[in-house]
Amino acid sequence: MLDQINIRAASVLVAVLILSGCAGGNYRPVSDTPVRIGRPYIVRGTTFVPAADPTYDMLGYASWYGAESGNRTANGERFRPRWITAAHTTLPLPTYVEVTALETGRRIIVRINDRGPFATGGGRIIDLSRGAADELGIKAQGHAPVRVRRVEPSEKDRARLRAGKPASELPPLPPGRLANLRMQLATGMQAPIAESGNPGAPLRR
Repeated sequence: MLDQINIRAASVLVAVLILSGCAGGNYRPVSDTPVRIGRPYIVRGTTFVPAADPTYDMLGYASWYGAESGNRTANGERFRPRWITAAHTTLPLPTYVEVTALETGRRIIVRINDRGPFATGGGRIIDLSRGAADELGIKAQGHAPVRVRRVEPSEKDRARLRAGKPASELPPLPPGRLANLRMQLATGMQAPIAESGNPGAPLRR
C-alpha cells in the first residue's frame, strides 16, 4: 500500500512538472500590464529608488548584455537577448524609451523590462540587450554615448516589441540637434535641454 501511495505521489509530481513546463515555467507573460515600479533597493552599496518619470530625458552611455539568455528579467519575463529590450535602474517596468546613438544619430524604440546597469563609473544610464545594441548599431563598440528619452509609442509598435520584433524605423536625428546633444554630454550636463516642445511628449515621426 505504501509503495502504491509513493507511486501515485510521484505521478502527480511528474504531471505538475510537465504542466509547469508547458506553461512556460515561472516566467511572466510578456505584457505591458501591470506596470511595476518596485521598492528602493541596494546594489554594491548604492541605493536605487524606482519611480515614474514621464519627462525622463537623459544623456549618458549605453552598454549591452546578452549572455543571460533564459534568465528572468526584473519584471519576471524571460530574457531574450535578440529582442529589443533594455535594463534601467529606476524607470517603471515596462517603460518605452527612444534611444539615440550620439555618434550616428540613429534612433530606435526600446522596451525596458529589467534592472541595471550596475557597473560603477563610465556614466552608464542604460543596458541594452544584444538585439537592441545591434539594431542601434553600437554592438561592436560595447559602450557608446546615447540619449535616452521616455516616449509613448503607438500600440502597433508596442505589440511588435512585445513580440520580439523592432518597432517602426525612425529617421535619424538632424545633424544640428545631434551636435547640440554631443556638446551637452561633453560639458557634463546630465539632461538635454528641450530643443522644441516637451522632451517627454509622445513620439513624433
